[in-house]
Amino acid sequence: MANKTDLVIVESPSKAKTISKYLGPNYEVKASMGHVRDLPKSKLGVDIEKGFLPDYQPIQGKEDVIAELKKAAKKSDKVYLATDPDREGEAISWHLKELLNIPDDKTYRVTFNEITKHVVSQSIAAPRAIDENLVNAQQARRILDRIVGYQLSPLLWRKIRRGLSAGRVQSVATRLVVDREEEINAFQPQEYWTIEATLSRIAPNLGTFRAQFYGREKKMELSTRDQAQAVADVVEKGQFSVSRVKRQEKSRQPAPPFTTSTLQQEASRKLNMTPARTMSIAQQLYEGVDISGEGAVGLITYMRTDSLRLSEEALAAAKEFIQNRYGAEYYPHQTRRFKAKGNAQDAHEAIRPSDVNLVPEEIKKDLTTEQYRLYKLIWSRFLACQMAQAVYDSLSIELENSGYTFRASHSSLKFSGFTAVYEEEKDEEEKGSPLPDLKEGEWLYCQGLKQDQHFTQPPARYSEASLIRALEEKGIGRPSTYAPTISTILNRMYVVKEGKALRPTSLGKTVTKMMEDNFADIVDYGFTAQMEAELDKVEEGSADWKKVLKEFYQDFEDEMKKAENCEHYTIPDELTDEICPVCGHRLAVKIGRFGPFLACSGWKENQCTFTMPVIVEMPGKCPVCGGRLVKRTGLSKNTGKQYVYYCCEFYNSKVESRKCSFSTFDVPVKDTCPVCGQTMFKKSGKGAKKPFCINEACANFTPEEKRGGWKKPAVGKAEEEAAGTDQKDTEAKKSGAKRSAAGKKKAGEKRSETKQSSAKKK
Repeated sequence: MANKTDLVIVESPSKAKTISKYLGPNYEVKASMGHVRDLPKSKLGVDIEKGFLPDYQPIQGKEDVIAELKKAAKKSDKVYLATDPDREGEAISWHLKELLNIPDDKTYRVTFNEITKHVVSQSIAAPRAIDENLVNAQQARRILDRIVGYQLSPLLWRKIRRGLSAGRVQSVATRLVVDREEEINAFQPQEYWTIEATLSRIAPNLGTFRAQFYGREKKMELSTRDQAQAVADVVEKGQFSVSRVKRQEKSRQPAPPFTTSTLQQEASRKLNMTPARTMSIAQQLYEGVDISGEGAVGLITYMRTDSLRLSEEALAAAKEFIQNRYGAEYYPHQTRRFKAKGNAQDAHEAIRPSDVNLVPEEIKKDLTTEQYRLYKLIWSRFLACQMAQAVYDSLSIELENSGYTFRASHSSLKFSGFTAVYEEEKDEEEKGSPLPDLKEGEWLYCQGLKQDQHFTQPPARYSEASLIRALEEKGIGRPSTYAPTISTILNRMYVVKEGKALRPTSLGKTVTKMMEDNFADIVDYGFTAQMEAELDKVEEGSADWKKVLKEFYQDFEDEMKKAENCEHYTIPDELTDEICPVCGHRLAVKIGRFGPFLACSGWKENQCTFTMPVIVEMPGKCPVCGGRLVKRTGLSKNTGKQYVYYCCEFYNSKVESRKCSFSTFDVPVKDTCPVCGQTMFKKSGKGAKKPFCINEACANFTPEEKRGGWKKPAVGKAEEEAAGTDQKDTEAKKSGAKRSAAGKKKAGEKRSETKQSSAKKK
């Protein structure tokens, strides 16, 4: 039996709560609240001349936590360091051992790929020593990024603008977005034409179907209107006949279980979650959630992984669940096992539910909305990857007319298989209209030909999901770095989000240009991937971490010296189509302390200081003045939180003649009221919301109490907060002032009357 003085240290209180439940009263479980020491913020903190010696310091604000852990460790016979099972977690355990002065003979390192009673008990029973290779790999990454960040950033301040920063991975991620934007700008669209025939049987006519022009023996590209018209002229004079009918079964295999990268991508596409939010919610599910009747339960396995491996216990549980719930035909003939990519570390299992029998719908009441949605996504993907393939009946038809070939195809689901549980968001619905039961040699009636002009499209801008996929494919970063990297380039305003698309700012382009000119290897995709591979070698024990740092720093130091003599880089204005209402110049996007805003581009010529928030145009027109409706953000004076509101483009305008008072929390929609023709609105928030008319003079007007949704403050309140003033307070003060003045006046009158009365008596 374990001694009562045995101590278990984890990172977070929620993890401590879950593990404490499994271990019982013989163990004391405490949380370190993450890292307890790090490199100092005020200086580089690395002595390069002494072999990259780091100067680790206790993190400010954690004095009480450290003191409490020291006291608990001192009175314990054994100290189990149970931080996360990755480089970062290993480093936290090492820092705890060093800072708390825990002797080797009472230090025990344990890891949990999933926080369940079985795994926790098993891990505690089989501890190991701290893995120095993992610690050194993390130290190397931390020092490498510190050197790049702390030596490059001051250079950016001098050569571009104060307040900038550079990073080894963030600079490459920014370059990816910049390169894609340049690719889009350089794209030359190519014209092409398609021809679609609407066909039916001659008799009996059982409806129409559509067939697409293919070519002759090989596919033909129609690049001009004349080419398309020439084909159409010949086909219109000819007769369509069925030359080939092909029926076959097609199958689709399920996607593999989630890795960190694919989870972030799919959560972005399906749940509209940012990578950072996805990882935050996944951490909660991993560490434990209170389930009715169960207490704290870890719902998923460790979520920072690039492995597709699944444990035999998980595979067996999935098989039993599928056969019992869906039937034996939904389980494949052979258990599915997936292989990870060649550069995967494969340190942990794929992301899966800890217990497949914890069905999302059954524990929904114990989870927040985000926890439920993400858990359901993980649970469904894992279950689907162990299910039978989906089967489709596929019918394809080739049609001949005057030597030209047209094609039509259609697929219908025959056996749902894994799609009964889960389908990837990128999967498209089966295309093609239903086809009649045609026979080869059958003649058809053409009801019309449709010619359409098209142009090739440039590559799409990166979304957060596709940028993560690009980073992974190029070997840049690792599972734990994707989310913070994207958050950093967005927070630094090197990249902005427009809808889901990532667009580089002028600042991001300028920083990337400076880096490419002076630090080509830092922003080189291949070099960055090679550095990741070197760090992996350190983790494996096949490379010395100080040697890796030394080899990098030799070239980096030379580049720094040369870059000191480079020219100053100017951030060009991003001109918009918005016109300054004061002087008529175009407005430009500027980036300030609190993000982007619009400013007059004519300030150098005429000292115009007009500024306004960045315009996000919404559908519809202002119901007061007919101007554009825009989306803006404000900051609550009471809570300090940011909020979104919608208003006229001239709301609170600095030009008094164009000033408009309209603002609201309701979302404008493209629909107009069928009675009065004014723009309609809907309540904000997720889910379907019914549009309503806000025109009180209209017969179709919907009162506030019948609009549904969460009841937000009235429009007047929105105007008050958006304007940065509280009208009620102002009116109260005015009213108070009036009452005070009136009171003083009355008091004065009374005193005067008293004096007069006193004088009369005398």
